[in-house]
Amino acid sequence: MTTFYFLLLIVAGAVLVLKGADWLTDGAVALAERMQISQIVIGLTVVALGTSAPEFCVSLVSALKGTADLAVGNVVGSNIFNTLLIVGVAAMVAPMSILPLTVRRDVPVAIVASVVLSVMVLLDGDVSRWDAAILFVGFLLFMWMMLRGAKNGEAAENAPDSGDSSSDTPKKKLGVWAALGLLLLGLACLVLGSNLFVDGATSVAQQLGVSEAVIGLTIVAGGTSLPELATSVVAARKGNSAIAIGNVLGSNVMNILLILGGAGLICPMAVKGITTVDFAMLTGSVLLLWLFCRTKFTVARWEGAVLAALFLGYMAWLLVQSV
Repeated sequence: MTTFYFLLLIVAGAVLVLKGADWLTDGAVALAERMQISQIVIGLTVVALGTSAPEFCVSLVSALKGTADLAVGNVVGSNIFNTLLIVGVAAMVAPMSILPLTVRRDVPVAIVASVVLSVMVLLDGDVSRWDAAILFVGFLLFMWMMLRGAKNGEAAENAPDSGDSSSDTPKKKLGVWAALGLLLLGLACLVLGSNLFVDGATSVAQQLGVSEAVIGLTIVAGGTSLPELATSVVAARKGNSAIAIGNVLGSNVMNILLILGGAGLICPMAVKGITTVDFAMLTGSVLLLWLFCRTKFTVARWEGAVLAALFLGYMAWLLVQSV
């Protein structure tokens, strides 16, 4: 099999994963609306989980296939991609205004989640079921905190990873069976696409002599973060910077707590190729974002340029290390 063939598998898998997540979210939202569940609850739960589905499926399939570095690299790389490149590009498109609640609550939660994961992996080199259980309990607490905040009337734009809900929600209300069919079709595309994506990425890594960790931190992470990139840039252009930054932070928290927590409960992961530098970038990028957010509750264009430049520097370092 040629490298070109496996690259086609990666592209086909990415298309199926992204389209599957879109259909899954649309079907789930339509079904929830038919059940008369409030829009805020839908945004905090159904849409948030739906837009995190690509990372979850890719990481779970990677773990089940014994490529733990790909699974963890996907999450670590996606979070670095989200924090540095997505926020950086979005801020360069239009300076981002940050809600005080985001600085007080959302960014610190993302920092704590990053530190906890880093300590877990660096201590013993794996994500055991106990580690995964701690992460998953953290996810449940995070969801409780968000839902409680929504109930108390906090701004809906702080909803995690909800993205542009107007585009995620179907314009025409679907019937129950049509919504269920769309949901199942999306799930099938996610499963098939994840398998193709992981198989292609693993094969390319083997043929090029590049580690699974590097592939996970770059190609896989970038592919599964495309929904967040599109959502945040469009939101920034429309002046909805709270949505853009909330999308990134919610995605980062869910990637660690839900995706690695859920995948680790099903299949514990021994991590070998993710280095201290990678985890330092994971935590350091969120800390830097927090510092930028604290300055007048704004991420300026020059600060966005700094974040994007750091991402490019990190990618260059990974490529140099892999040669």
